[in-house]
Amino acid sequence: MSDKAKPADPGKLTAFVIGDAPLIIRPAPLEREWMNATHERFAYRCLPLNIANAHGWELHSPAGFTAGWTGKPGTDAVVIGPDAGTTAPAVSHFGHGILTFHIPALFRTEPGYDLMIQGPINRPKDGLYALSGVVETDWMPFSFTMNWVFTRPGALLRFEKDEPICHIFPVKRGEVESLQPEVRNLSDDPLLKAEYEAWSASRNTFNSDLKTPGSAAQAEKWQKIYVRGTTESGQVEAAEDHRTKLRVKPFRRAK
Repeated sequence: MSDKAKPADPGKLTAFVIGDAPLIIRPAPLEREWMNATHERFAYRCLPLNIANAHGWELHSPAGFTAGWTGKPGTDAVVIGPDAGTTAPAVSHFGHGILTFHIPALFRTEPGYDLMIQGPINRPKDGLYALSGVVETDWMPFSFTMNWVFTRPGALLRFEKDEPICHIFPVKRGEVESLQPEVRNLSDDPLLKAEYEAWSASRNTFNSDLKTPGSAAQAEKWQKIYVRGTTESGQVEAAEDHRTKLRVKPFRRAK
């Protein structure tokens, strides 16, 4: 069997660092500063938000810098100022207000898996929007870039040292194309319709009771049906493979 035909180890994701370039990559954390700032940290009550936050790995900027865009299309219209004694990890390569990070690694996924490349999840950044890409990392022998586009000219914006600049996770190639989507009326599934109506009535009652001092809803603060992986009717007592947190492994140095 040739090297090209050999299957990768199950579940393996490898980052081959290019030269001596700094690669700072870590499991994406659950926490977000803006979520910490919400009243009683209520944003963390949203389990889908928490799972998304930690769904993969973040790459971090090795140095801080400022950047701005004049609004013109040329590459010289993006002005980058590195912090004293450092080199900015981003450049103006494409023009049109695009800020480019060259990722100093080749990533390898197992056969049939691509790598989703996007901005840090649920980390809004004023004045910049992270562009997304899907890369066939099971065969390609070259690196990729992470790109951000300015949403307005004239603003001087910051990336701090160690700030997340990119979020990655594997996706199975062709899976989305293998699906046959369809639209149906909820009434076509009487059991699902009954479950939804039970949840909807419970939700309305709970939200109404939140305004009543001393109510059970006030004591509970928010409904935890989804967090528990159950349904209002009890038809589903514990959803199979229900997750309340992710435990993404850190990259380790191969021996």
